[in-house]
Amino acid sequence: MPDYTAPVTDLLFVLCDVLRIDRGDFASVDRDTCAAVLTEVARLAETRLAPLNRLGDLQGCRLENGVVRSPDGFAEAFAAVCAGGWYGLDCAPEHGGQGLPHMLHSAVGEVLSGANMAFHIHAGLTHGAYSAIAAHGSAAQRALYLPRLANCRWTGTMNLTEPQCGTDLGLIRTRAEPVPGTEGRYKLYGTKIYISAGDHDLTENIVHLVLARLPDAPEGVKGLSLFIAPKFLPDTDGSPGARNGLGAARLEAKMGLHGNATCEMLYDGAEAELLGAPHQGLAAMFTMMNEERISVGLQGYAQADRAFQGALAYARTRPQGRALGAPARPEAPADPILVHPDVRRMLLDQQGFTEGARALTLWGAQLVDLARGGDTAAAARLSLITPVIKGFLTDKGVESCLKAQQVLGGAGYIEEMGLSQILRDARVTTIYEGTNGVQALDLVARKLGGDGGAAIMALLGEMTGYAAESAPEEVEAKFHAPLRAALGDLQNALLRLQAFGANDPAAALSGASDFLHLLGHVCLGYMWARMARAAGAPGVLDEPARRAKLAAGRHYMSRHLPATALHLARIEAGAVASLPLDAGAAE
Repeated sequence: MPDYTAPVTDLLFVLCDVLRIDRGDFASVDRDTCAAVLTEVARLAETRLAPLNRLGDLQGCRLENGVVRSPDGFAEAFAAVCAGGWYGLDCAPEHGGQGLPHMLHSAVGEVLSGANMAFHIHAGLTHGAYSAIAAHGSAAQRALYLPRLANCRWTGTMNLTEPQCGTDLGLIRTRAEPVPGTEGRYKLYGTKIYISAGDHDLTENIVHLVLARLPDAPEGVKGLSLFIAPKFLPDTDGSPGARNGLGAARLEAKMGLHGNATCEMLYDGAEAELLGAPHQGLAAMFTMMNEERISVGLQGYAQADRAFQGALAYARTRPQGRALGAPARPEAPADPILVHPDVRRMLLDQQGFTEGARALTLWGAQLVDLARGGDTAAAARLSLITPVIKGFLTDKGVESCLKAQQVLGGAGYIEEMGLSQILRDARVTTIYEGTNGVQALDLVARKLGGDGGAAIMALLGEMTGYAAESAPEEVEAKFHAPLRAALGDLQNALLRLQAFGANDPAAALSGASDFLHLLGHVCLGYMWARMARAAGAPGVLDEPARRAKLAAGRHYMSRHLPATALHLARIEAGAVASLPLDAGAAE
């Protein structure tokens, strides 16, 4: 299994030099603060979490007497992470959090996920549960749950999917029956599936947020309400008391993420309380879901970065063949495969994607911070790029892991080398929190037309204005000019989708995934243009680091950004090319 090294230097570059985390409400969060946080979490991730990654994959989780047992060493490591307050960095100080920017919380999340994704997901949904209760809970609910979720004494889950329905939440059957003589208390009956960390032995309690129907609920998604159902019912002082009427019936046998239990959860009269207003559960759940979609995008590129580290280390040491021209190591019988152009291509493909994805995701986290401060324009932009972060970055993250595996050749297919596990773990990121096809449909069918298209026009205006600004000659030729060409493709794609309009919705939706990828490439191109300009500023990077950064950026701009033209051509083809069969022709 390849070692993991947290990308502290690059995270600091993006946070402090590209995005300027110290602007606005977080002026006191300077480079020294970020460096201290990232250096310490890197130590924890590299020494405690990364060594458990392979062990968790081999051992997996076990369901014994109704309790899920985690792999060896997970409980001790989880206690260490929680003791450091790493999961509550941006939570409110009155709840035990540190009140730091969500940007820094996201950077820490990349390090933890890159070191051990299966381990990290045990607490991965907890922050979203915290946010949902903070936004929609009563004063009593906030007082009980928020401090315990902020420090991960209790973890949280999201319960949506059922055996008969996934994305179509209007088909949910789980029901909530009022408890006579109480106000706001219910009993839940139903089955939920694919619940990440639905049960484990790492914390004293687990807080389940569950979508269900009240007896008077209207049909469809308008009849969904959201409920809080803890594993153990809190006593009057908040301590975990009696076991609730819920539990894991079985664990899914999965392709990857063996160190994290994906549970089928049975609710057999589980006591619960309503979170938010009746029949408004989906809106409350989206507070959690949208946050998690950005986290999943982060997981996608974090795994790609770990795979890239393994591929690069192998390419530097694996001898095979000779470099073109003079040998790189004439004293040895062969040169390392790093000298071969196709190997370098694959490595630069990975580096160009990963570093661009990091910047895009942290920019999304910055928009979260701005939106929390009341910036409505930032909130609109965040809504627009959330499906891009989730969909594009996970699609490309899996592709990047495949390239890392390919660098190793036959060794990449062998489990003990570790690339196979990374690929298997990354694969789920394209599926959960809404498959990437659903993200694309959401983007095209809902987000583009929101507020009359104001958000996409504002984003387009921001990027177009940036690409038109004066820049050093190298940045202008290699970054700004290709970005302007890609922005032209984006404008033409928007015009084509507008032309399809309501008259041919199938034509618009058949190009949804291509539009998501087109916009994703443009966003990464925009991030690379910003990074190129920041890298050239005096004193930001030393000369070797500056050259490496610009080389990776030039590779992305010249080899990957032109894919916008291909995606535009596919969008312009409409539904004729992709939907040739009628609904019954495939039967």
